[in-house]
Amino acid sequence: MSAHPLSRRLLLGAAPAALLLGSKPALAAPFAGVLKPKLVPLPLESVRLLPSPYLTAVEANRAYLHKLEPDRLLHNFRTQAGLEPKGQVYGGWESDTIAGHSLGHYMTALALMYAQTGDGECQRRLSYILDELALCQAQDADGFVAGFTRKKGDKIEHGKLVFDEVRRGEIQSRGFDLNGCWVPLYTWHKMFAGILDADRYCGLHKGIPIAEKLAAYIEGVFAGLDDAQIQKVLDCEHGGINESFAELYVRTGNRRWLALAEKIYHRKVLEPLSQGIDCLPNIHANTQIPKLIGLARLHEITGAERHGKAASFFWETVTRDYSYVIGGNADREYFQAPRSISKHITEQTCESCNSYNMLKLTRHLYAGMPEARYFDYYERAHLNHIMAHQNPKTGMFAYMVPLMSGTHREFSTPFDDFWCCVGSGMESHSKHGESIYWHGSGDVTVNLYIPSTLAAGRETPGLRLETQYPFGDEVVLTVTRAVGKGALSLRVPGWCQGATVSLNGQPADATPRDGYIRIAGPRQTGDVIRLTLPRQLRIEATVDDPNTVALLYGPMVLAGDLGPATEKWKGLAPVLVGSDLLARLHPTGEPAVFKSDGIVRPGDLTLRPFTFQHERNTAVYFKRFTDAEWQVEQQRFQAEQARLQDLQDRSADLMHLGEMQAERDHDLDAKISYPVVYRGRNGRDARSGGYFEFSLKTRPGPLFLQSTYWGEERGRKFSILIDGTPIVKEELKAEKPGEFFDRDYPIPEELTRGKQKIRVRFEPETGSSAGPSFGVRLFTAKAG
Repeated sequence: MSAHPLSRRLLLGAAPAALLLGSKPALAAPFAGVLKPKLVPLPLESVRLLPSPYLTAVEANRAYLHKLEPDRLLHNFRTQAGLEPKGQVYGGWESDTIAGHSLGHYMTALALMYAQTGDGECQRRLSYILDELALCQAQDADGFVAGFTRKKGDKIEHGKLVFDEVRRGEIQSRGFDLNGCWVPLYTWHKMFAGILDADRYCGLHKGIPIAEKLAAYIEGVFAGLDDAQIQKVLDCEHGGINESFAELYVRTGNRRWLALAEKIYHRKVLEPLSQGIDCLPNIHANTQIPKLIGLARLHEITGAERHGKAASFFWETVTRDYSYVIGGNADREYFQAPRSISKHITEQTCESCNSYNMLKLTRHLYAGMPEARYFDYYERAHLNHIMAHQNPKTGMFAYMVPLMSGTHREFSTPFDDFWCCVGSGMESHSKHGESIYWHGSGDVTVNLYIPSTLAAGRETPGLRLETQYPFGDEVVLTVTRAVGKGALSLRVPGWCQGATVSLNGQPADATPRDGYIRIAGPRQTGDVIRLTLPRQLRIEATVDDPNTVALLYGPMVLAGDLGPATEKWKGLAPVLVGSDLLARLHPTGEPAVFKSDGIVRPGDLTLRPFTFQHERNTAVYFKRFTDAEWQVEQQRFQAEQARLQDLQDRSADLMHLGEMQAERDHDLDAKISYPVVYRGRNGRDARSGGYFEFSLKTRPGPLFLQSTYWGEERGRKFSILIDGTPIVKEELKAEKPGEFFDRDYPIPEELTRGKQKIRVRFEPETGSSAGPSFGVRLFTAKAG
């Protein structure tokens, strides 16, 4: 469905110039602006998926969208507007101060699902939500409408108070907190995106006045702030709200929104990137990606070179230096040091929102520079991360997609989580057809091999794409309706050697040029093109360590199957030992499944596509050894086991922090303290103003207290006390990158003499945190 009467084809030549002069345009086609895109995706509504895992994912997601109740997502919007809510608020993040972000995601998901499937119920719900938002906004003369709140102690306050203070220059901004509210501008970004997508995909133009009134309110908040104050506000995560204002300008022609988009420029991060400087280490990953999507959009609209350079440099840097084999990035949500992937293979890798946003950025960059390598990355992340992050049996989503051996994905619940990755998951699995087909100058380019049909357009043919790929090698394209004289270009993935193509049974030139096989037009209705992409096994090392490797088969990452997720993996991380490893992987007869033959220690494994092991413990990365190296490694391992056994023999007590039963057994007491899990280890920290304490059994004689820390924590200052007496002031300084380490503290004998138990307390300095500690042991000194 076209989103405005003049269609989705914004004048791509002269019209952008007129747009910049202030005339009111029709709805922009994707990526439209001063810079004419070289290729654009064919409309999502012209693509229908055929049976495949992608259609299964869409249908599982559609069922979930139907289960959600708009009135429950609107709960906070109505209460903040002084209206009686019509539904009970959902749990999880929707019951926190970030409430409302899920409504925005839901709106976008409904719009995309309507375009992808034609489901009229999605359009109906979206229309209802827009009416409700308009009603809520009408209760506020300033145009404010939101679901977010803030907490002061036990009191819940109206979200508008946050911006009343900001308007006065009273700004308290931290990474995820603005004046006591959890990322309010981020939450608004989701709502703006939902309104704009309702306009684009469903023709629901009535949302645009809501967006303009809210934009005017936000414009007023920023109007009285100087640049330093604006930068302080932007230190708090704000999503891609710059993109929202840029797109609102394209939809309305009102230059106020372009000026506002340019004002939302977080200098601390974006300026170095525009100069080709990597400023990413140790900053929150997904906070940054939407800002760069916004700059990519501004680059298209205005032609500003620095914006395009920042977006391109960021993409190159992240995909080259910070990305895992599945295409995801970040550990514990943060970029670590560049080219250090092998040191950050944990159970908290690859936040799913990150890849959702990286794929959006990839589309922008590809539109301006249609190089096949962009879609080599896109396919990798889409197939191996995005498809892995939804459980198709339940329609639920994983926040992290962990790559550490022995881990599994933990999926959301339908109504009691509403993490950010639930929201982006609703969107990701509503649009698997959006990037298959692209066109420009009458030609059609096929970038993804997802079974689907493409409806004929005015200049583009109808197509039917049938394939078992990635479980098979062959792709069959049938011209269902011949239109135009343009060529057809088929992407040959970068990993593929020996691609072949035939036209109506006759061999055709299969020489890839710039990553594509080009079949000249015109085509006839009924033409059949067969593309064969032979898949091979290959080994791919991390960017920093040639002996930390993953196994792939064609586009798919393979993973060792370590058993059902319901059973905790207690074995050692599997390793590869020997030479000519690929020759020792044998097909099982099941598509894309292999069995190792004598090359895995401690025992052979079945390797399956990682994506589809939704409910299994897996091993993705393997340490690789020669036979001689493994003999040395075995000796080192045995020596470490002997050391640990000696320590165990001398231990009086051991506290497994972060584990419910252990904390109960040791009478844990805590305030402003939280359990954590990292790299398979449970722990606990305490924030400023808090503490955690517990009891340990003692033994006669000199004793040491040992605490385990992660070696990259920095700036953590705290005291450790025994029965109220400080024994040490500790400061963690990131002194052991990439590993856990133990620190031993001698305890004065007078603090333990004659006691059966002692009370151990971790207490942070004001403004700092204690720990996290990943275990505390009390043990005797070695004899002699």
